[in-house]
Amino acid sequence: MDITITPLDPADEAAFEQAYQIKRSAFFVPDMPPTPRQWFEALLRHPRRSVRFEAALASVDGLPVGLAAMEFPLLDNLDNVGLDIHVMPAHRRRGVGRALHAYAVRRARETGRTRIMGQSADTMPGGVARDPAPTAFAHAMGAKSALVDARRRLDIDTVDQPALDVMLADSWRRAPGYELATWVGHCPPEYRADLAYLDGRLVTDSPMGDLEWEPEKVDADRIHEVDLARSAAGFRSYHAVTRHLDSGRIVAWSNITRQAEPDWHAYQQITIVDPDHRGHRLGTIVKIENLRFTLRHEPALRVIDTWNADSNQHMIAINEAIGFRAVDIWQNWQQTI
Repeated sequence: MDITITPLDPADEAAFEQAYQIKRSAFFVPDMPPTPRQWFEALLRHPRRSVRFEAALASVDGLPVGLAAMEFPLLDNLDNVGLDIHVMPAHRRRGVGRALHAYAVRRARETGRTRIMGQSADTMPGGVARDPAPTAFAHAMGAKSALVDARRRLDIDTVDQPALDVMLADSWRRAPGYELATWVGHCPPEYRADLAYLDGRLVTDSPMGDLEWEPEKVDADRIHEVDLARSAAGFRSYHAVTRHLDSGRIVAWSNITRQAEPDWHAYQQITIVDPDHRGHRLGTIVKIENLRFTLRHEPALRVIDTWNADSNQHMIAINEAIGFRAVDIWQNWQQTI
């Protein structure tokens, strides 16, 4: 076969549409919705200060059949590049993925990067079978699993609301001196610095296994940039925080996002508590309060997905008490090039 790799020009509407259709049709996890077009468009057509996205098409005899999407951090983690490879089902195991990987390695080296990172879903013991091809491909390319996450799903129809009432009331009894705030969409300007501090702690406070990922340089401008990027991608974002009354600072934060489509699915994103304010059940408070806040605005929402490292037992315990149940495992791959 004649395999040709062509960098994607985001302004080329025909090539862009071909790339998007490959990404949609080659998705490996059937119970998760594919990337909406608006999200894919925002990644490639809305420049950001903190990260740059690139893509390339693989064509066989002139027909586009594969896609490599690359993510280049620009403010931190300058040795790393994220990689996502998709190949149309009818063209797999014919060297297309290898050609895209080789292209990505060249681009990473050209930009001074020394590591490539990616993810794949895997079957968990007793769980729903996942396609083994992505994991096999990562091994074949020489990548190593550096961190294992478990995806947990909350089925809204099975949530025990009276049990959450008890959990929430008990948690608030342990949190005198704090108050709740919620919002939809962009963070209020007066909260951005506090959220930047919390977001910047995420890599430090969360289990990272063997991943070579340094703490991110997050400031108020970066918090606003993420808000703008999510808006461009069509996300609806729901936030709950607790404010420490004596200091006036935001010290706990939880965020749920729903992409432009479908309306039945959302992601539980960050939940984090300032280390100086742990022990007051603030993580439980913001997570439950934000779940209920989100559901008041999203009556069609049926499931929420979240990921936790196996070693993050504290957050896993909170999630499972709320009703999240493990679905599959996700390998975080790392390759030194």
